[in-house]
Amino acid sequence: MKSLVLVLLAGGVVWAQTAPPATQPLVLPANVPDTAVIAVFSDDSVQFTAGDLRKLYPVLPPPLQQAVNKDTKEFFHEWAMVRHMAKLAEKRGLDKQEPYAAAIESARLLTLFQAELDGAYRNAEVQPADIVNYYGAHKADYQQIKVQAIYLPFADAKEEEVKAKAYRVATEIRGGADFAKMVQQYSEDETSKAKGGEFATLRANDRQSLPEVVQKAVFALKQGEISDPVRQAHGYYIFKAAEVGFRPLSEVRDEIFTALKQSEGRDWYNRVSEETKVEFPNPAYPGTGSK
Repeated sequence: MKSLVLVLLAGGVVWAQTAPPATQPLVLPANVPDTAVIAVFSDDSVQFTAGDLRKLYPVLPPPLQQAVNKDTKEFFHEWAMVRHMAKLAEKRGLDKQEPYAAAIESARLLTLFQAELDGAYRNAEVQPADIVNYYGAHKADYQQIKVQAIYLPFADAKEEEVKAKAYRVATEIRGGADFAKMVQQYSEDETSKAKGGEFATLRANDRQSLPEVVQKAVFALKQGEISDPVRQAHGYYIFKAAEVGFRPLSEVRDEIFTALKQSEGRDWYNRVSEETKVEFPNPAYPGTGSK
């Protein structure tokens, strides 16, 4: 097995200061207690416990996380090498030499910075009333419309003819023609036609993924209304707002909770940022051209 540590270093991989997402769960029997010794490093007789592995695993780079489960013995050999060489470096005083001393200190600062940041987001308080109030103030963000559609493709017909036909169909529907019957008579979208014209349930947060003309046409409709024909690349659509409503609070509560937690965290970060000041006493640096 090629040294994973050397592969990581040769590839210029910088180990993350925060726990990277695990590529797979740690494979360790649940009945192995944290105090159980699972490896002993011969150079200093240190006993490595299951608890040590459970703490180490989340902060390993993904390739080493994979190695823990794929070839456990080889991983521990690699980790023993890391420990052993780090001790050799300390004996030589490399941890006090530059650029290594600066790298160690920057890693320490970045780790603590991230820990404080994580804690601020994690500990941000959101009260049940906050969620209810947010939902009431942003209810438009949770609008949803059950859309039906009639699709008239260009196919071999001239675009002007298809457009005229689409407007004629829309006029008939507005004049009282049954939408479901018009779907069966005119629509050539087989998927929605088989469901009586049922096209999709579109939500407010779908707007960005929809063509602008479609989202403007659909979200302007009141319940029961149909749109003017909407041109797309291969034909015209006529949309009907079969049902217009809002996602219930019970469905979006977790989304709002997360959004409020993130907002509290951002507010905290911005306050700390504003309180943090830097002075530049040397007029030659950073210089007048620096922002």
